Amino acid sequence: MPTTPTPKTPEIHAVLFDYGLVLTGPPDPLAWFHMKEIFAASEKSFHTAYWAHRHDYDRGTLNGQAYWRAVANDLNEPLDDPQLAKLIEADTALWTVPNPDTIAWAATLQRSGLKTGILSNLGDAMETGVLARCPWLADFTHHTFSHRLNLIKPDPAIYLHAAQGLGVPPANILFIDDREDNIAGARKAGMTALQYTTHEAFLKAMQAANLATLLTP
Repeated sequence: MPTTPTPKTPEIHAVLFDYGLVLTGPPDPLAWFHMKEIFAASEKSFHTAYWAHRHDYDRGTLNGQAYWRAVANDLNEPLDDPQLAKLIEADTALWTVPNPDTIAWAATLQRSGLKTGILSNLGDAMETGVLARCPWLADFTHHTFSHRLNLIKPDPAIYLHAAQGLGVPPANILFIDDREDNIAGARKAGMTALQYTTHEAFLKAMQAANLATLLTP
């Protein structure tokens, strides 16, 4: 019987992480509740308004204040400055539930001397809040936050910017993201890329990609 060829081992010099749902876990349901409560909005109407302008926020077309005013406008609700501050705080809390498995692995990579980076679609107020709540992000070699560049994943240009910031060619970077379209974008940019769904599935994917040695560098 013909044997299955062993996959070629990519030469990885840096690991590039998405932030949300990779280094963090599922969104905090209490934070969702607090934001909906400010607007007295239904689940459906709030989520529709929340996501309608999110790409513009992440891209930097809207800053944090303009984004939340657009959400309020969609919901036909007024928004004062104290409410705005509470929404930004709750939105930050929503996306700062840590994923201890990937955070610990990233720290192991950093101790081994391997470069690590962040590539995240993130708005300006979110960046400020996330960096304040997650001091461990300072240990990453380079951060690429989308609003700074007026680009969002999966635009190939944002991956190339991250590679340049790391000082590593795309072919020598492993990128990890929870979304299939972002994984496809990374591969188009020349990176090795794996989707993160659960940690157990990720470990199996690393084995299948012949990258298990990176798990214990």
